[in-house]
Amino acid sequence: MKMKMNVVINRQLVPMKAHYFLWNAGTGPVVSYLSSYARQLGFSSVVVGLVYTILPICGMIAKPVFGAIADRFHCQKKIFLVAELLTAVAFIAIYYSPEVPTERVVHFSCSDSEAVFNTYPGNTIDECTLAEIQSKQSLESCRLDCEANATIWNTICTNWDAQEYCDPSKQTDRLTFTAQVPPSYTQIFNGTAIFRVGNVSLPNSDFVNPICPNESISTSCNIDCTDYNINDVIGVTGVEDNVAYGLYQFWLFLALMIVGWVSQAVVVSIGDAICFEMLGDKPNRYGYQRLFGSLGWGILALITGVIIDALSQGQSQKNYVSAFYMAAAFLVLDFLVSFKLEYSQKKLAANILRDVGRLLVDVRIIVYLIWCISVGMCTGLIWQFLFWLIEDLAKAQGCEAMNTVKTLQGIVAAIQCLGGELPFFFLSGWILKKIGHVQTMSLVLLVLGIRMVLYSVIENPWWILPVEFLHGLTYGLFFACMASYASIVAPPGTEATMQGMVGAVFEGLGVSLGSFCAGLAYNTYKGLTFRYFGYGSLVMFVLHAGVQYLLKLKDVKAMYAPPKDALEKIQEDDQQELTLVDS
Repeated sequence: MKMKMNVVINRQLVPMKAHYFLWNAGTGPVVSYLSSYARQLGFSSVVVGLVYTILPICGMIAKPVFGAIADRFHCQKKIFLVAELLTAVAFIAIYYSPEVPTERVVHFSCSDSEAVFNTYPGNTIDECTLAEIQSKQSLESCRLDCEANATIWNTICTNWDAQEYCDPSKQTDRLTFTAQVPPSYTQIFNGTAIFRVGNVSLPNSDFVNPICPNESISTSCNIDCTDYNINDVIGVTGVEDNVAYGLYQFWLFLALMIVGWVSQAVVVSIGDAICFEMLGDKPNRYGYQRLFGSLGWGILALITGVIIDALSQGQSQKNYVSAFYMAAAFLVLDFLVSFKLEYSQKKLAANILRDVGRLLVDVRIIVYLIWCISVGMCTGLIWQFLFWLIEDLAKAQGCEAMNTVKTLQGIVAAIQCLGGELPFFFLSGWILKKIGHVQTMSLVLLVLGIRMVLYSVIENPWWILPVEFLHGLTYGLFFACMASYASIVAPPGTEATMQGMVGAVFEGLGVSLGSFCAGLAYNTYKGLTFRYFGYGSLVMFVLHAGVQYLLKLKDVKAMYAPPKDALEKIQEDDQQELTLVDS
Protein backbone atom coordinates (compact mmCIF):
# COMPACT_ATOMS: atom_id res chain seq x y z
CA MET A 1 0.00 0.00 0.00
CA LYS A 2 1.37 3.35 -1.00
CA MET A 3 1.22 6.21 1.46
CA LYS A 4 0.63 9.75 0.20
CA MET A 5 1.86 12.85 1.97
CA ASN A 6 -0.52 15.78 1.57
CA VAL A 7 0.83 19.22 2.35
CA VAL A 8 -1.72 21.65 3.72
CA ILE A 9 -0.56 25.26 3.89
CA ASN A 10 -2.17 27.91 6.04
CA ARG A 11 -2.31 30.65 3.40
CA GLN A 12 -3.15 33.31 5.97
CA LEU A 13 0.34 32.96 7.48
CA VAL A 14 2.25 33.00 4.16
CA PRO A 15 2.47 36.84 4.09
CA MET A 16 3.81 36.74 7.66
CA LYS A 17 6.58 34.33 6.65
CA ALA A 18 7.30 36.45 3.59
CA HIS A 19 7.53 39.55 5.80
CA TYR A 20 10.14 37.98 8.06
CA PHE A 21 12.20 36.85 5.04
CA LEU A 22 12.00 40.15 3.13
CA TRP A 23 12.45 42.32 6.23
CA ASN A 24 15.63 40.55 7.30
CA ALA A 25 16.86 40.31 3.72
CA GLY A 26 16.43 44.08 3.56
CA THR A 27 18.04 44.99 6.87
CA GLY A 28 20.82 42.37 6.86
CA PRO A 29 22.83 43.82 3.93
CA VAL A 30 23.01 47.25 5.65
CA VAL A 31 23.03 46.58 9.39
CA SER A 32 25.95 44.13 9.02
CA TYR A 33 28.15 46.82 7.50
CA LEU A 34 26.89 50.09 9.03
CA SER A 35 29.77 50.47 11.49
CA SER A 36 32.32 49.85 8.72
CA TYR A 37 30.51 52.36 6.50
CA ALA A 38 30.60 54.91 9.31
CA ARG A 39 34.36 54.47 9.52
CA GLN A 40 34.63 55.02 5.78
CA LEU A 41 32.71 58.28 6.18
CA GLY A 42 35.57 59.41 8.42
CA PHE A 43 34.19 58.80 11.93
CA SER A 44 36.64 57.43 14.48
CA SER A 45 35.99 54.38 16.65
CA VAL A 46 35.22 56.69 19.58
CA VAL A 47 32.54 58.53 17.62
CA VAL A 48 31.06 55.30 16.24
CA GLY A 49 31.03 53.86 19.75
CA LEU A 50 29.07 56.86 20.99
CA VAL A 51 26.54 56.45 18.16
CA TYR A 52 25.99 52.80 19.02
CA THR A 53 25.54 53.72 22.67
CA ILE A 54 22.77 56.19 21.81
CA LEU A 55 20.91 53.95 19.35
CA PRO A 56 19.81 51.18 21.78
CA ILE A 57 18.58 53.83 24.20
CA CYS A 58 16.44 55.34 21.44
CA GLY A 59 15.12 51.87 20.62
CA MET A 60 14.39 51.25 24.29
CA ILE A 61 12.22 54.37 24.38
CA ALA A 62 10.60 53.87 20.98
CA LYS A 63 9.44 50.28 21.35
CA PRO A 64 7.07 50.67 24.31
CA VAL A 65 5.98 54.17 23.24
CA PHE A 66 4.94 53.19 19.72
CA GLY A 67 3.61 49.88 21.02
CA ALA A 68 1.35 51.73 23.45
CA ILE A 69 0.21 54.13 20.71
CA ALA A 70 -0.58 51.20 18.43
CA ASP A 71 -2.60 49.47 21.18
CA ARG A 72 -4.35 52.63 22.34
CA PHE A 73 -5.50 53.83 18.92
CA HIS A 74 -5.81 50.35 17.36
CA CYS A 75 -3.43 51.16 14.51
CA GLN A 76 -0.78 48.45 14.75
CA LYS A 77 -0.74 47.66 11.03
CA LYS A 78 -0.60 51.32 9.95
CA ILE A 79 2.39 52.11 12.18
CA PHE A 80 3.98 48.83 11.10
CA LEU A 81 3.74 49.71 7.38
CA VAL A 82 4.91 53.31 7.81
CA ALA A 83 7.95 52.14 9.81
CA GLU A 84 8.91 49.74 7.01
CA LEU A 85 8.98 52.51 4.41
CA LEU A 86 10.74 54.88 6.81
CA THR A 87 13.52 52.31 7.29
CA ALA A 88 14.09 52.13 3.52
CA VAL A 89 14.20 55.93 3.25
CA ALA A 90 16.63 56.17 6.18
CA PHE A 91 18.98 53.60 4.62
CA ILE A 92 19.17 55.47 1.31
CA ALA A 93 19.69 58.77 3.14
CA ILE A 94 22.51 57.26 5.22
CA TYR A 95 24.26 56.14 2.03
CA TYR A 96 24.28 59.74 0.78
CA SER A 97 25.48 61.18 4.10
CA PRO A 98 28.43 63.55 3.60
CA GLU A 99 31.87 62.43 4.70
CA VAL A 100 33.76 63.99 7.56
CA PRO A 101 36.63 66.13 6.20
CA THR A 102 39.46 63.66 5.78
CA GLU A 103 43.00 64.45 4.72
CA ARG A 104 45.64 62.16 3.29
CA VAL A 105 48.92 63.96 3.74
CA VAL A 106 52.40 62.60 2.95
CA HIS A 107 55.93 63.93 2.82
CA PHE A 108 57.37 63.86 -0.72
CA SER A 109 61.12 64.02 -1.29
CA CYS A 110 63.38 63.71 -4.30
CA SER A 111 67.12 63.24 -3.79
CA ASP A 112 69.99 60.93 -4.71
CA SER A 113 68.14 59.82 -7.87
CA GLU A 114 65.19 58.45 -5.85
CA ALA A 115 61.71 59.94 -5.46
CA VAL A 116 59.65 58.71 -2.50
CA PHE A 117 56.80 59.75 -0.29
CA ASN A 118 56.25 58.63 3.27
CA THR A 119 53.54 58.85 5.90
CA TYR A 120 53.90 61.10 8.91
CA PRO A 121 54.44 59.58 12.38
CA GLY A 122 51.15 58.37 13.82
CA ASN A 123 49.97 56.60 10.67
CA THR A 124 50.60 53.08 11.93
CA ILE A 125 50.75 50.10 9.55
CA ASP A 126 50.67 46.50 10.75
CA GLU A 127 52.85 43.78 9.24
CA CYS A 128 49.96 42.02 7.50
CA THR A 129 48.77 45.18 5.78
CA LEU A 130 52.37 45.86 4.74
CA ALA A 131 52.70 42.31 3.40
CA GLU A 132 49.43 42.68 1.48
CA ILE A 133 50.65 45.93 -0.11
CA GLN A 134 54.06 44.43 -0.93
CA SER A 135 52.46 41.36 -2.54
CA LYS A 136 50.97 43.44 -5.38
CA GLN A 137 53.10 43.38 -8.52
CA SER A 138 51.13 45.90 -10.57
CA LEU A 139 51.73 49.65 -10.45
CA GLU A 140 49.24 51.75 -8.48
CA SER A 141 48.35 55.31 -9.40
CA CYS A 142 48.52 58.14 -6.85
CA ARG A 143 47.60 61.76 -7.46
CA LEU A 144 49.63 64.24 -5.40
CA ASP A 145 48.87 67.91 -4.79
CA CYS A 146 51.95 69.46 -3.20
CA GLU A 147 53.22 72.76 -1.90
CA ALA A 148 55.72 74.21 -4.40
CA ASN A 149 58.49 76.82 -4.35
CA ALA A 150 61.12 78.06 -6.77
CA THR A 151 63.57 75.25 -5.97
CA ILE A 152 61.00 72.59 -6.69
CA TRP A 153 59.94 74.24 -9.96
CA ASN A 154 63.58 74.46 -10.99
CA THR A 155 63.92 70.69 -10.47
CA ILE A 156 60.73 70.07 -12.46
CA CYS A 157 62.02 72.20 -15.28
CA THR A 158 65.55 70.85 -15.53
CA ASN A 159 65.29 67.25 -14.29
CA TRP A 160 61.76 66.13 -15.12
CA ASP A 161 61.92 67.21 -18.76
CA ALA A 162 59.05 69.70 -18.32
CA GLN A 163 60.30 72.70 -20.28
CA GLU A 164 56.93 74.44 -20.24
CA TYR A 165 57.25 74.95 -16.47
CA CYS A 166 60.48 76.87 -16.91
CA ASP A 167 58.26 79.87 -17.59
CA PRO A 168 57.78 81.65 -14.23
CA SER A 169 54.26 82.65 -15.24
CA LYS A 170 53.23 79.00 -15.12
CA GLN A 171 54.74 78.35 -11.72
CA THR A 172 52.26 78.51 -8.85
CA ASP A 173 52.40 77.65 -5.17
CA ARG A 174 50.88 74.21 -5.87
CA LEU A 175 52.36 71.31 -7.83
CA THR A 176 49.97 68.60 -9.03
CA PHE A 177 51.15 65.38 -10.65
CA THR A 178 50.28 61.68 -10.93
CA ALA A 179 52.79 59.09 -9.72
CA GLN A 180 53.08 55.42 -10.58
CA VAL A 181 53.80 53.57 -7.31
CA PRO A 182 55.20 50.01 -7.19
CA PRO A 183 53.65 48.63 -3.93
CA SER A 184 56.21 45.80 -3.75
CA TYR A 185 58.94 48.34 -2.85
CA THR A 186 57.08 49.67 0.20
CA GLN A 187 59.16 49.72 3.39
CA ILE A 188 58.81 50.66 7.05
CA PHE A 189 61.42 52.92 8.67
CA ASN A 190 61.17 54.52 12.11
CA GLY A 191 57.44 53.85 12.25
CA THR A 192 56.60 55.44 8.89
CA ALA A 193 55.65 53.76 5.62
CA ILE A 194 57.88 54.71 2.68
CA PHE A 195 56.53 54.35 -0.86
CA ARG A 196 58.78 54.49 -3.90
CA VAL A 197 57.72 56.68 -6.83
CA GLY A 198 58.19 55.34 -10.35
CA ASN A 199 57.30 57.46 -13.34
CA VAL A 200 55.39 60.70 -12.92
CA SER A 201 53.02 62.61 -15.14
CA LEU A 202 52.34 66.33 -14.96
CA PRO A 203 48.98 67.66 -16.18
CA ASN A 204 48.56 67.13 -19.94
CA SER A 205 51.88 65.32 -20.30
CA ASP A 206 53.20 61.77 -20.63
CA PHE A 207 54.85 59.79 -17.85
CA VAL A 208 58.55 60.54 -17.37
CA ASN A 209 61.25 59.33 -15.00
CA PRO A 210 61.57 61.77 -12.06
CA ILE A 211 65.29 62.39 -12.00
CA CYS A 212 66.32 63.81 -8.66
CA PRO A 213 69.19 66.27 -8.07
CA ASN A 214 71.97 65.69 -5.57
CA GLU A 215 70.47 68.30 -3.29
CA SER A 216 67.23 67.15 -1.75
CA ILE A 217 63.88 68.73 -2.43
CA SER A 218 60.94 67.96 -0.19
CA THR A 219 57.41 69.14 0.33
CA SER A 220 54.08 68.24 1.93
CA CYS A 221 51.39 66.79 -0.34
CA ASN A 222 47.76 65.81 -0.26
CA ILE A 223 47.40 62.43 -1.92
CA ASP A 224 44.76 60.05 -3.22
CA CYS A 225 45.65 56.57 -4.52
CA THR A 226 43.69 53.93 -6.41
CA ASP A 227 44.76 51.23 -3.92
CA TYR A 228 42.44 50.92 -0.90
CA ASN A 229 45.17 49.70 1.48
CA ILE A 230 47.56 52.54 0.61
CA ASN A 231 44.79 55.09 1.12
CA ASP A 232 43.83 53.43 4.39
CA VAL A 233 47.41 53.64 5.66
CA ILE A 234 47.91 57.31 4.80
CA GLY A 235 44.39 58.53 5.57
CA VAL A 236 43.88 60.65 8.66
CA THR A 237 40.62 62.24 9.75
CA GLY A 238 41.11 65.95 9.53
CA VAL A 239 39.30 66.74 12.79
CA GLU A 240 39.59 65.65 16.41
CA ASP A 241 36.75 63.71 18.05
CA ASN A 242 35.68 66.67 20.18
CA VAL A 243 35.52 68.81 17.04
CA ALA A 244 33.64 66.13 15.09
CA TYR A 245 30.74 66.38 17.54
CA GLY A 246 30.20 69.94 16.35
CA LEU A 247 30.12 69.08 12.64
CA TYR A 248 26.86 68.93 10.76
CA GLN A 249 28.05 65.65 9.18
CA PHE A 250 28.01 63.99 12.61
CA TRP A 251 24.58 65.28 13.61
CA LEU A 252 23.05 64.43 10.24
CA PHE A 253 24.49 60.91 10.37
CA LEU A 254 23.34 60.45 13.97
CA ALA A 255 19.82 61.71 13.16
CA LEU A 256 19.49 59.36 10.17
CA MET A 257 20.82 56.43 12.20
CA ILE A 258 18.29 57.14 14.95
CA VAL A 259 15.45 57.28 12.40
CA GLY A 260 16.56 53.98 10.88
CA TRP A 261 17.11 52.32 14.25
CA VAL A 262 13.79 53.46 15.71
CA SER A 263 11.92 52.40 12.56
CA GLN A 264 13.49 48.95 12.75
CA ALA A 265 12.66 48.67 16.45
CA VAL A 266 9.01 49.54 15.77
CA VAL A 267 8.72 47.06 12.89
CA VAL A 268 10.24 44.24 14.96
CA SER A 269 8.14 44.76 18.11
CA ILE A 270 4.80 45.48 16.40
CA GLY A 271 5.48 42.83 13.76
CA ASP A 272 5.89 40.21 16.47
CA ALA A 273 2.68 41.40 18.14
CA ILE A 274 0.83 41.03 14.82
CA CYS A 275 2.33 37.59 14.34
CA PHE A 276 1.16 36.37 17.75
CA GLU A 277 -2.30 37.84 17.13
CA MET A 278 -2.52 35.87 13.88
CA LEU A 279 -1.28 32.71 15.62
CA GLY A 280 -4.10 33.00 18.16
CA ASP A 281 -3.86 30.20 20.69
CA LYS A 282 -0.78 28.72 18.97
CA PRO A 283 2.03 31.04 20.19
CA ASN A 284 4.39 28.07 20.12
CA ARG A 285 4.24 28.29 16.31
CA TYR A 286 6.12 31.62 16.36
CA GLY A 287 9.45 29.99 15.59
CA TYR A 288 8.10 28.56 12.32
CA GLN A 289 7.43 32.09 11.13
CA ARG A 290 10.59 33.71 12.49
CA LEU A 291 12.98 31.17 10.95
CA PHE A 292 12.33 32.73 7.54
CA GLY A 293 13.93 35.90 8.88
CA SER A 294 17.15 34.04 9.67
CA LEU A 295 17.06 32.59 6.18
CA GLY A 296 16.77 36.04 4.60
CA TRP A 297 19.47 37.63 6.76
CA GLY A 298 22.00 34.80 6.35
CA ILE A 299 21.69 34.52 2.57
CA LEU A 300 21.64 38.24 1.75
CA ALA A 301 24.42 39.21 4.17
CA LEU A 302 26.73 36.75 2.43
CA ILE A 303 25.69 37.75 -1.09
CA THR A 304 26.06 41.45 -0.29
CA GLY A 305 29.58 40.97 1.04
CA VAL A 306 30.65 39.25 -2.18
CA ILE A 307 29.06 41.98 -4.32
CA ILE A 308 30.69 44.76 -2.29
CA ASP A 309 34.14 43.25 -2.81
CA ALA A 310 33.46 42.70 -6.53
CA LEU A 311 32.31 46.29 -7.11
CA SER A 312 35.22 47.70 -5.11
CA GLN A 313 37.96 46.24 -7.29
CA GLY A 314 40.43 48.97 -8.23
CA GLN A 315 38.74 51.58 -6.05
CA SER A 316 40.28 53.37 -3.12
CA GLN A 317 37.19 52.76 -0.95
CA LYS A 318 34.63 50.01 -0.54
CA ASN A 319 31.58 50.51 -2.73
CA TYR A 320 28.48 49.98 -0.58
CA VAL A 321 25.93 51.12 -3.17
CA SER A 322 24.69 47.56 -3.74
CA ALA A 323 24.04 47.00 -0.02
CA PHE A 324 21.90 50.09 0.45
CA TYR A 325 19.90 49.82 -2.76
CA MET A 326 19.31 46.07 -2.35
CA ALA A 327 18.12 46.78 1.18
CA ALA A 328 15.69 49.47 -0.01
CA ALA A 329 14.35 47.17 -2.75
CA PHE A 330 13.66 44.32 -0.33
CA LEU A 331 12.04 46.67 2.18
CA VAL A 332 9.68 48.07 -0.48
CA LEU A 333 8.78 44.48 -1.43
CA ASP A 334 8.20 43.78 2.26
CA PHE A 335 5.82 46.78 2.44
CA LEU A 336 3.80 45.43 -0.50
CA VAL A 337 3.64 41.93 1.00
CA SER A 338 2.76 43.21 4.47
CA PHE A 339 -0.18 45.04 2.96
CA LYS A 340 -1.73 41.62 2.33
CA LEU A 341 -1.63 40.56 5.97
CA GLU A 342 -5.15 39.41 6.84
CA TYR A 343 -5.10 40.86 10.30
CA SER A 344 -7.32 42.96 12.51
CA GLN A 345 -6.60 44.10 16.05
CA LYS A 346 -9.37 42.38 18.00
CA LYS A 347 -8.19 42.57 21.59
CA LEU A 348 -8.71 45.89 23.32
CA ALA A 349 -7.53 47.07 26.72
CA ALA A 350 -9.45 49.49 28.91
CA ASN A 351 -6.31 50.86 30.58
CA ILE A 352 -3.02 49.78 28.97
CA LEU A 353 -0.66 51.30 31.55
CA ARG A 354 -2.63 49.85 34.45
CA ASP A 355 -2.78 46.38 32.89
CA VAL A 356 0.92 46.30 32.02
CA GLY A 357 1.84 47.89 35.36
CA ARG A 358 0.24 45.03 37.24
CA LEU A 359 2.64 42.62 35.59
CA LEU A 360 5.69 44.55 36.76
CA VAL A 361 5.01 43.73 40.42
CA ASP A 362 4.73 40.00 39.68
CA VAL A 363 7.82 38.10 40.88
CA ARG A 364 7.89 35.84 37.82
CA ILE A 365 7.83 38.85 35.48
CA ILE A 366 10.63 40.58 37.40
CA VAL A 367 12.83 37.49 37.15
CA TYR A 368 11.88 37.13 33.47
CA LEU A 369 13.02 40.72 32.76
CA ILE A 370 16.28 40.14 34.66
CA TRP A 371 16.80 37.08 32.46
CA CYS A 372 16.29 39.25 29.36
CA ILE A 373 18.89 41.74 30.61
CA SER A 374 21.41 38.99 31.43
CA VAL A 375 21.16 37.40 27.99
CA GLY A 376 21.18 40.87 26.41
CA MET A 377 24.50 41.76 28.03
CA CYS A 378 26.21 38.67 26.58
CA THR A 379 24.51 39.30 23.24
CA GLY A 380 25.93 42.83 23.20
CA LEU A 381 29.42 41.42 23.67
CA ILE A 382 28.93 39.03 20.75
CA TRP A 383 27.37 41.62 18.44
CA GLN A 384 30.06 44.25 19.00
CA PHE A 385 33.25 42.30 19.68
CA LEU A 386 33.12 38.76 18.26
CA PHE A 387 34.57 39.98 14.95
CA TRP A 388 37.22 41.87 16.92
CA LEU A 389 38.17 38.60 18.63
CA ILE A 390 38.34 36.80 15.28
CA GLU A 391 40.66 39.48 13.89
CA ASP A 392 42.89 39.41 16.99
CA LEU A 393 43.19 35.63 16.79
CA ALA A 394 43.91 35.82 13.07
CA LYS A 395 46.67 38.38 13.65
CA ALA A 396 48.27 36.05 16.19
CA GLN A 397 48.22 33.26 13.57
CA GLY A 398 50.03 35.38 10.99
CA CYS A 399 49.37 37.20 7.73
CA GLU A 400 48.01 34.13 5.94
CA ALA A 401 45.18 33.92 8.46
CA MET A 402 44.52 37.66 8.12
CA ASN A 403 44.17 37.27 4.36
CA THR A 404 41.08 35.09 4.88
CA VAL A 405 39.62 36.80 7.94
CA LYS A 406 36.73 38.47 6.08
CA THR A 407 35.80 35.17 4.50
CA LEU A 408 35.81 33.59 7.96
CA GLN A 409 33.58 36.36 9.32
CA GLY A 410 31.15 35.82 6.47
CA ILE A 411 30.99 32.09 7.21
CA VAL A 412 30.43 32.87 10.90
CA ALA A 413 27.44 35.04 10.01
CA ALA A 414 26.06 32.33 7.72
CA ILE A 415 26.37 29.61 10.37
CA GLN A 416 24.74 31.83 12.99
CA CYS A 417 21.69 32.39 10.81
CA LEU A 418 21.40 29.23 8.69
CA GLY A 419 23.03 26.64 10.93
CA GLY A 420 21.94 28.08 14.28
CA GLU A 421 18.87 30.33 14.28
CA LEU A 422 16.96 28.66 11.45
CA PRO A 423 16.79 25.09 12.86
CA PHE A 424 16.10 26.29 16.41
CA PHE A 425 13.37 28.67 15.35
CA PHE A 426 11.88 25.62 13.64
CA LEU A 427 12.27 23.46 16.76
CA SER A 428 11.43 26.18 19.28
CA GLY A 429 7.72 25.36 19.46
CA TRP A 430 8.41 21.69 20.18
CA ILE A 431 11.13 22.52 22.74
CA LEU A 432 8.96 25.05 24.58
CA LYS A 433 6.07 22.61 24.78
CA LYS A 434 8.39 19.78 25.81
CA ILE A 435 10.38 21.41 28.63
CA GLY A 436 8.49 24.67 29.26
CA HIS A 437 9.60 28.28 29.27
CA VAL A 438 11.40 28.27 32.64
CA GLN A 439 13.61 25.30 31.76
CA THR A 440 14.31 26.85 28.38
CA MET A 441 15.45 30.08 30.02
CA SER A 442 17.82 28.19 32.30
CA LEU A 443 19.14 26.23 29.31
CA VAL A 444 19.87 29.44 27.40
CA LEU A 445 21.94 30.85 30.29
CA LEU A 446 23.87 27.59 30.66
CA VAL A 447 24.73 27.25 26.97
CA LEU A 448 25.52 30.95 26.69
CA GLY A 449 28.05 30.63 29.52
CA ILE A 450 29.66 27.62 27.85
CA ARG A 451 29.79 29.47 24.52
CA MET A 452 31.54 32.49 26.08
CA VAL A 453 34.14 30.35 27.84
CA LEU A 454 34.86 28.41 24.64
CA TYR A 455 35.59 31.67 22.82
CA SER A 456 38.21 32.55 25.44
CA VAL A 457 40.20 29.32 25.07
CA ILE A 458 40.27 29.11 21.26
CA GLU A 459 43.59 30.01 19.61
CA ASN A 460 42.86 29.22 15.95
CA PRO A 461 40.01 31.48 14.78
CA TRP A 462 38.61 28.77 12.47
CA TRP A 463 37.67 26.73 15.54
CA ILE A 464 35.06 29.38 16.27
CA LEU A 465 32.94 27.92 13.46
CA PRO A 466 31.67 24.85 15.35
CA VAL A 467 30.98 27.02 18.40
CA GLU A 468 28.66 29.18 16.28
CA PHE A 469 26.15 26.34 16.00
CA LEU A 470 25.34 27.12 19.66
CA HIS A 471 23.96 30.44 18.40
CA GLY A 472 20.73 28.60 17.66
CA LEU A 473 20.24 27.90 21.36
CA THR A 474 21.53 31.21 22.70
CA TYR A 475 19.67 33.46 20.26
CA GLY A 476 17.19 31.54 18.10
CA LEU A 477 15.61 29.60 20.96
CA PHE A 478 16.09 32.57 23.31
CA PHE A 479 14.27 34.99 21.01
CA ALA A 480 11.37 32.59 20.45
CA CYS A 481 11.10 32.00 24.19
CA MET A 482 11.30 35.70 25.05
CA ALA A 483 8.73 36.78 22.45
CA SER A 484 6.26 33.96 23.02
CA TYR A 485 6.33 34.37 26.79
CA ALA A 486 5.70 38.11 26.44
CA SER A 487 2.74 37.35 24.20
CA ILE A 488 1.29 34.80 26.62
CA VAL A 489 1.46 36.97 29.75
CA ALA A 490 0.33 40.19 28.02
CA PRO A 491 -3.18 41.26 29.10
CA PRO A 492 -5.62 41.38 26.15
CA GLY A 493 -5.12 44.51 24.09
CA THR A 494 -1.57 45.20 25.30
CA GLU A 495 0.31 42.81 23.01
CA ALA A 496 2.28 45.47 21.10
CA THR A 497 3.02 47.35 24.33
CA MET A 498 4.32 44.19 25.99
CA GLN A 499 6.47 43.19 23.01
CA GLY A 500 7.86 46.72 22.91
CA MET A 501 8.64 46.74 26.62
CA VAL A 502 10.38 43.37 26.55
CA GLY A 503 12.35 44.33 23.45
CA ALA A 504 13.36 47.58 25.14
CA VAL A 505 14.58 45.74 28.25
CA PHE A 506 16.57 43.21 26.20
CA GLU A 507 18.12 45.68 23.78
CA GLY A 508 18.01 49.06 25.51
CA LEU A 509 19.21 47.79 28.89
CA GLY A 510 20.82 44.41 28.24
CA VAL A 511 22.59 44.91 24.91
CA SER A 512 23.46 48.54 25.60
CA LEU A 513 24.88 47.81 29.06
CA GLY A 514 26.69 44.73 27.76
CA SER A 515 28.26 46.70 24.89
CA PHE A 516 29.42 49.44 27.26
CA CYS A 517 30.94 47.04 29.80
CA ALA A 518 32.46 44.88 27.06
CA GLY A 519 34.07 47.93 25.45
CA LEU A 520 35.80 48.85 28.69
CA ALA A 521 36.82 45.26 29.47
CA TYR A 522 38.02 44.37 25.96
CA ASN A 523 40.40 47.31 25.94
CA THR A 524 42.21 45.72 28.89
CA TYR A 525 41.52 41.99 28.81
CA LYS A 526 41.00 41.34 25.07
CA GLY A 527 39.69 37.78 24.53
CA LEU A 528 39.49 37.06 28.24
CA THR A 529 36.48 39.38 28.31
CA PHE A 530 34.42 36.52 26.87
CA ARG A 531 35.52 34.23 29.70
CA TYR A 532 34.46 36.68 32.39
CA PHE A 533 31.08 37.23 30.70
CA GLY A 534 30.76 33.45 30.45
CA TYR A 535 31.37 33.06 34.17
CA GLY A 536 28.70 35.69 34.77
CA SER A 537 26.20 33.79 32.61
CA LEU A 538 26.91 30.54 34.48
CA VAL A 539 26.38 32.32 37.82
CA MET A 540 23.06 33.68 36.52
CA PHE A 541 22.11 30.16 35.44
CA VAL A 542 22.63 28.86 39.00
CA LEU A 543 20.75 31.81 40.51
CA HIS A 544 17.88 31.47 38.05
CA ALA A 545 17.47 27.77 38.71
CA GLY A 546 17.75 28.31 42.46
CA VAL A 547 15.21 31.14 42.61
CA GLN A 548 12.78 29.13 40.54
CA TYR A 549 13.19 26.13 42.82
CA LEU A 550 12.53 28.24 45.93
CA LEU A 551 9.45 29.80 44.37
CA LYS A 552 8.14 26.36 43.57
CA LEU A 553 8.72 25.19 47.13
CA LYS A 554 6.76 28.17 48.44
CA ASP A 555 3.97 27.37 46.05
CA VAL A 556 4.24 30.83 44.50
CA LYS A 557 2.64 31.10 41.08
CA ALA A 558 5.85 32.23 39.52
CA MET A 559 6.59 29.41 37.12
CA TYR A 560 7.79 30.54 33.72
CA ALA A 561 5.55 28.05 32.06
CA PRO A 562 2.53 29.90 30.62
CA PRO A 563 -0.41 30.58 32.98
CA LYS A 564 -2.87 27.75 33.40
CA ASP A 565 -5.46 29.23 31.10
CA ALA A 566 -2.84 29.69 28.41
CA LEU A 567 -1.55 26.17 28.89
CA GLU A 568 -5.01 24.76 28.41
CA LYS A 569 -5.21 26.50 25.06
CA ILE A 570 -1.85 25.22 23.82
CA GLN A 571 -2.88 21.73 22.78
CA GLU A 572 -1.77 19.51 19.97
CA ASP A 573 -1.67 21.69 16.87
CA ASP A 574 -4.32 20.27 14.56
CA GLN A 575 -4.43 23.47 12.52
CA GLN A 576 -0.80 23.69 11.53
CA GLU A 577 0.18 25.87 8.65
CA LEU A 578 2.21 22.94 7.35
CA THR A 579 0.74 19.52 8.12
CA LEU A 580 1.73 16.13 6.75
CA VAL A 581 -1.26 13.82 6.57
CA ASP A 582 -1.23 10.10 5.78
CA SER A 583 -3.89 8.90 3.40
